[in-house]
Amino acid sequence: MGGINMEYVGIGIIVIVILLIVSSIKVVPQAHAYVIERLGAFQTAWSVGLHIKIPLIDKVARRVSLKEQVLDFPPQPVITKDNVTMRIDTVVYYQITDPKAYAYGIVNPLSAIENLTATTLRNIIGDLELDETLTSRELINTKMRSILDEATDPWGIKVNRVELKNIIPPSEIQDAMERQMKAERGRREAILRAEGEKKSAILVAEGKKESAILEAEAQKAAAILRAEAKKEAAIREAEGEAEAILKVQTATAEGIRKINESHPSKEVISIRSLEAFVKAADGKATKIIIPSEIQGLAGLARSVVEVVKDDQEQ
Repeated sequence: MGGINMEYVGIGIIVIVILLIVSSIKVVPQAHAYVIERLGAFQTAWSVGLHIKIPLIDKVARRVSLKEQVLDFPPQPVITKDNVTMRIDTVVYYQITDPKAYAYGIVNPLSAIENLTATTLRNIIGDLELDETLTSRELINTKMRSILDEATDPWGIKVNRVELKNIIPPSEIQDAMERQMKAERGRREAILRAEGEKKSAILVAEGKKESAILEAEAQKAAAILRAEAKKEAAIREAEGEAEAILKVQTATAEGIRKINESHPSKEVISIRSLEAFVKAADGKATKIIIPSEIQGLAGLARSVVEVVKDDQEQ
């Protein structure tokens, strides 16, 4: 019986040793760190990978995540420089950079960050008026990040960003802001309408101006064309008259040339002159100058007529 009990004891010891060895093997996952204490004092901080601790002497005091984390704080009441009370809620993005400082620097780091954020926000907003607070989000974010990052550095925490999530002014301020926004929208609408009417009037005036210019140019072109047409007609008429005169003169010269070539006698010339005199004396002329040759010929003709009349009477 004693031998059997010793065997069980030996098996138990072996099992306990195996369990201790297995429990001493630790694997640290990605983006994590383990804070190791030896006999109650800080020993080291394990990074990613496989690690073995001394059983019953070393222990994992704290498991720390190295990922970027987010703290969303409830709205905090703050007072502006012009004594307006409003509520602002903030979002803080932070990351643990030193596991040892995070484990031993402060008892409750998250509560400390929340309280530090609230007091820092009150200090910054206390130096700003309401309008500045509503329009200076980026300035407030930058100041808060700088102050929080400096304050949390001894705790092994790095503050990457701070954002103002909501700025909630009192209800009467919100009503006044809405009325102001409506008035501003109405003013902008009136300005846009006036500018539109102005542009429309300018376009109409420019259209009338262009139309008048085009009409004047058309009238000018029409007048030029009419003048050109009259000029061309006058030129053609003058050319026609000149051509007619030329033809008449040519015909007259040709007639004279032929008469000269036929060598007419004096009697023929006198007869032709008499015929011309008869045509000239058709009653339309008031005064006629008769050449002496024609007068003699006319007297001869009158004598012949009288002789003929006497013969007929006898």
